[in-house]
Amino acid sequence: MSDYCRNGISPALVFRDLGKLVVHVDSLRDASPKIRICLTSGTFDLLHIGHTLYLQAARSFGHFLIVGMDSDERVRNRKGPSRPIVPENERMMTLAHNRYVDAVLVKEYGCPRWELIRLVRPDTLIVTQETYTETELKQLRELCGELVVLPPQATTSTTARIRKLQLEHAEEVGKAISSRLIEGLPGFISEVLAGATK
Repeated sequence: MSDYCRNGISPALVFRDLGKLVVHVDSLRDASPKIRICLTSGTFDLLHIGHTLYLQAARSFGHFLIVGMDSDERVRNRKGPSRPIVPENERMMTLAHNRYVDAVLVKEYGCPRWELIRLVRPDTLIVTQETYTETELKQLRELCGELVVLPPQATTSTTARIRKLQLEHAEEVGKAISSRLIEGLPGFISEVLAGATK
């Protein structure tokens, strides 16, 4: 597909107001009736190769790719208090500088489910496998021109990377505690014995 809107070098447009994004999309459609608007959403925490390949695949279905990115509060509510690892402003700017992304909208906590999809009315909505049930996919098909369900684009996941870091850190801490306990054991035994003989 040819690029209608940006050359992949300058940063993508960033929106915090859904209404302004909708106005922009409507003006694109008025100016270029053949433009295909694509939409996808996600957290995009600790951006990795799977994310980039996914965005590349999503962009291949149209001319203008919008990414709905979950706000920090929205992520915390869904994934727990320790997430996201990367704060929303940094995630937003990382996405804005990805060559496949044309616009980023920060999706705030409490915004109605699928409101972004309903208001943008994408020509193609791209989702990941295992994110939605069959019933939900059927409902989503009614909100867009075409629904594309992509499989994972890489074996990497943010959650797996976080677990790996946690396990590695836990092993290091465990070794340090073990060595300290072993080093300190003779002194501890002497103290106990000295106390027992008093």
